[in-house]
Amino acid sequence: MINKQKNNPKKSASFTKILSFIVSGVILLSCGGTGDDSSTELVIIQNTGSDTMVNLAQAWAEEYAKIDSNVSVEVSGGGSGTGIAALINGTVDIANCSRKIEPEEIEKAKLNTGKEPKEYMVGYDALAVYVHKNNPIEEISIEQLAEIYAENGKIVKWSQLGVTLPDGASDEIILVSRQSNSGTYHYFREAILGHGKDFRLGTRDLHGSKDVVELVSKTPGAIGYSGMGYATPAVKMLKVCKKAGETAYEPTVENTLNFTYPIARPLLMYTLGEPAAAVQKYLDWIHSTAGQNVVKETGYVPLTLMHLK
Repeated sequence: MINKQKNNPKKSASFTKILSFIVSGVILLSCGGTGDDSSTELVIIQNTGSDTMVNLAQAWAEEYAKIDSNVSVEVSGGGSGTGIAALINGTVDIANCSRKIEPEEIEKAKLNTGKEPKEYMVGYDALAVYVHKNNPIEEISIEQLAEIYAENGKIVKWSQLGVTLPDGASDEIILVSRQSNSGTYHYFREAILGHGKDFRLGTRDLHGSKDVVELVSKTPGAIGYSGMGYATPAVKMLKVCKKAGETAYEPTVENTLNFTYPIARPLLMYTLGEPAAAVQKYLDWIHSTAGQNVVKETGYVPLTLMHLK
């Protein structure tokens, strides 16, 4: 939780004088030392959770440090589930999530801490579908993705999509996914596979968003999903449509904001009840134009102007 570190008091009194104070039972307390009212406190905000958001959260923390040198935002990843678990245990000030907190998680937090999690939308992320840069496919439908990723799905080869991989690469579709504590994993499962359905066996489940893109870049027959902010020249982001034959859209800022790209999601932060003053000030800054500029600069989608404070 939020910590404060105080500067050491100045030792201006002599040993004899200090000893006499102790003997007489007089204890002098001062935040900044004897006769010095200029000391400051370092406030540490603990911020953990979504791996999708970790680069963005770190960029926010670094930019905010330039504005308020008395606040240090300590950022760590581990997945949305990790952030929510820390929130439930009361050991974090802000939990980053690329999925909404679930009702049972809210109840656990209330039971354990006596406080209800409070949600803050801080941006959007277009969840991109990645293939190797040399893969000739350009677009895919949500129906096709479900048949590729879902348990008992029928699409297991690129040729079933009319695709022939170059340089004699294997026709097998190699599935790259995320580990189950990831908010991206949960969102993709609900948005693509459908409620109550699960992934097929044999997916390569990776810890981080960056890891997904890196593996796809090295594997000609692979397909994976990750935030659009992790794109590199070694991979291709596919256009996506809801059904085959419909217009497919690229994962861009514009297409996310106008709701034409079909697999975009909000980026969320959670606190336990009303946050401390320093945390609230930080969240207000994230919602400001300056904070939202960081969202855009790191490859994510800022909130529309109507959301900005």
